[in-house]
Amino acid sequence: MSLDLLPSDVETDLRATLRQLLTERCEPGAVAASYDGDRSVVAPLWRSLTGELGLAGLLVPEDRGGAGASAREAAAVLEELGRAVAPVPYLTSAVVATTALLGTDGDLLAELAAGERTAALLVPLSTAPDDPLPVLAGVEGRLSGTVTSVAGALDADTLLVLVATDAGPALGVVDAAAVTVAPVISLDMSRQLADVTLADAPVRLVLDDGERAVRRGLLAGAALLPAEQAGVARWCLEETLAYLKVRTQFGRVVGGFQALKHRFADLYAEVESASAAATYAAAALAAGDPDLQVAVHVAQSYCSDAAVHAAEEAIQLHGGIGMTWEHPAHLYLKRAKADQIALGTPGAHRSRLATLVDLPSDG
Repeated sequence: MSLDLLPSDVETDLRATLRQLLTERCEPGAVAASYDGDRSVVAPLWRSLTGELGLAGLLVPEDRGGAGASAREAAAVLEELGRAVAPVPYLTSAVVATTALLGTDGDLLAELAAGERTAALLVPLSTAPDDPLPVLAGVEGRLSGTVTSVAGALDADTLLVLVATDAGPALGVVDAAAVTVAPVISLDMSRQLADVTLADAPVRLVLDDGERAVRRGLLAGAALLPAEQAGVARWCLEETLAYLKVRTQFGRVVGGFQALKHRFADLYAEVESASAAATYAAAALAAGDPDLQVAVHVAQSYCSDAAVHAAEEAIQLHGGIGMTWEHPAHLYLKRAKADQIALGTPGAHRSRLATLVDLPSDG
């Protein structure tokens, strides 16, 4: 199958609209405040994305109350959110949880699409699509247990959990008000993790084949997370280039030094490659391409490292100012490092990729 990797007019317009909104309502200072415990920017920004732009329903079919768009449009959103390190639960709710719920009946999916509710999947953020999954046991419709390092739980009013049944793990829905959500001091406080404890919490089963649904959601997240990483890398590249054009040393613009030109050229090639890999993974997901698994593992393993490298270069090439709290570069390094282990580490994805293309997985 031949995939069209060029951006559509819809994607281009979506990027432009979202970038303008984020520029106005998600300034770096507001994101940095989350490291001091101030998360006041999260709720109004999420309302803007869901209520004004309707972005939460991109992956939901129109007959279920959504926009009926594809993974390509969702990837465009995530790329812009990555450029702004926006502290919103788009990946965890509008992508992972929403995709897991696509096979369910009821009004929950429509409520998620409308932004009336926000959901999170009770798995650790580091869980790859084919990793072992936490399954909680209960008695008479009530669950007990703890799941650690959950992303999106702090902003969710609905939690999705795998429930042990005689027929296998089923997908259940738990009201967030019925559980204990303990925030964890995280490396990336713009996507803060939490430990979730259920103590005899009531659960409602919504899907019998819960494991398949959860893995479908995790795969969608793994396919689209590289778009966010590409957005992080792109911001670092562009901001560093702008700085090198004006920063002077020894009476010369530092961007004119040959050593920095070579260094920046290598970074440019790496960021462009990351963008291409992320686009291919999103396109493969949107088209249901048979090479989706390969595309996801390639994008995850490459984009994770590229985003970290771009952020490190941004800090170093900005010199002393890049090391300060006032400069936003540290926000991007923290997001890149946290994303590096999200939904599977680069090494784990390379190992899985090796088995798919018949290469040794231990080298």
